[in-house]
Amino acid sequence: MSDLDRRQFLKAAGVVGATTLGTANAAADTGAPQALLTTDELAYLGRFDTPTVANALEKLGQSDRLAGVVSPEVRCIFPEMGIMNGYAATATIQASRPRGQGDPQVKSFDYWDYIASIPKPTVMVIHDLDAPKPVGSWWGEVNANVHRALGCVGVITDGGVRDLSVVRPLGFGFFASAVLVSHGYVHVVDFGKPVTVGGVTIRSGDLMQADEHGAIRVPGEKAKAVGPACYEVFKSERAMIEFCQTPGVTVEKLKAFVRDRK
Repeated sequence: MSDLDRRQFLKAAGVVGATTLGTANAAADTGAPQALLTTDELAYLGRFDTPTVANALEKLGQSDRLAGVVSPEVRCIFPEMGIMNGYAATATIQASRPRGQGDPQVKSFDYWDYIASIPKPTVMVIHDLDAPKPVGSWWGEVNANVHRALGCVGVITDGGVRDLSVVRPLGFGFFASAVLVSHGYVHVVDFGKPVTVGGVTIRSGDLMQADEHGAIRVPGEKAKAVGPACYEVFKSERAMIEFCQTPGVTVEKLKAFVRDRK
């Protein structure tokens, strides 16, 4: 597919604006302006776990403390890998039945072109139409390697994953609702459209962070401020923790410490 045809294809699908596709810092179909972080800013944010990110968003004025928090049925499969973050590329899959004659035909090259248009690092966010009872996995050794080659660092899905022993050494993050044996009749139904995974609606280009606790979407308008806010949360918590670990703490001393901080 030529670059022009690729632009027209993705624009027609409502994925990205024709003027932004292919630029290193273009955000796709976010529904709102997406502030992209520099490499250093993204790495800095990646020093903080997801509970700290959630606390930081609250500190930044997010009134709904559950907003953007992917529900816990989508769990971290490789907790030893630490923190993963990046920009969402979205797709929908199904494995319980083969693709029918009247179903849309999704070409691998078009799907790969779409992934290539998302800022890097990219996190795949996949809705399985068979959820909450997925039966076949899109994610195993082959697709982990394919997507890793395209700049993806992992997947967040309400579907399943497999081939754990060979994917783990790749450092490719698996966040899923199930570990499965078969790929069934799995196929991509659509891509580039908003998907709802774990109760959170996620669009192309949304900033995602995930670790052993789970996954969270960072609102675009708060993206630049989250890292510094995480540090403020960290400093505040460390002061309390270090005081409580000091020998000889009493309830009166603890009350005085809290009063002095106000």
